[in-house]
Amino acid sequence: MWLLYAFLSALMAALVAIFAKLGLQNLDSTLATTIRAIIMAGFLVIVSVFLKKFDGFSIIGLGSREWLLILAAGIAGALSWLFYFFALKTGQATGVVAIDRLSIVFVVLLAALFLGEALGWKALLGALLMVAGALLITLH
Repeated sequence: MWLLYAFLSALMAALVAIFAKLGLQNLDSTLATTIRAIIMAGFLVIVSVFLKKFDGFSIIGLGSREWLLILAAGIAGALSWLFYFFALKTGQATGVVAIDRLSIVFVVLLAALFLGEALGWKALLGALLMVAGALLITLH
């Protein structure tokens, strides 16, 4: 099931790039990112309520480590969106997205370093090919 969700995530991310590029024509990128974040937060609250994720308020029982890591993920995500929208405002969508997706390369390296995930020759080759692909798309 995770593979289907991953493909759907990729499709939605592609739509973000297209919709955002069109929407940024007459809008400041920081304001656009803020509006997007508010819409996303509201939408996710509705989804969480619908899926009964607030039942029992299990989030209250999280330890300080979990809260700190979720806070860090939120800040990193917000910064990612800001930089993404800054780049989309003036750059070509294909180039911006190609470089943005190099996050996969960073995840491969950081997951090996911090999570102990395997970093074999296939992963390294795949990462190098992704860098090459991003450069080919960006430098067209």
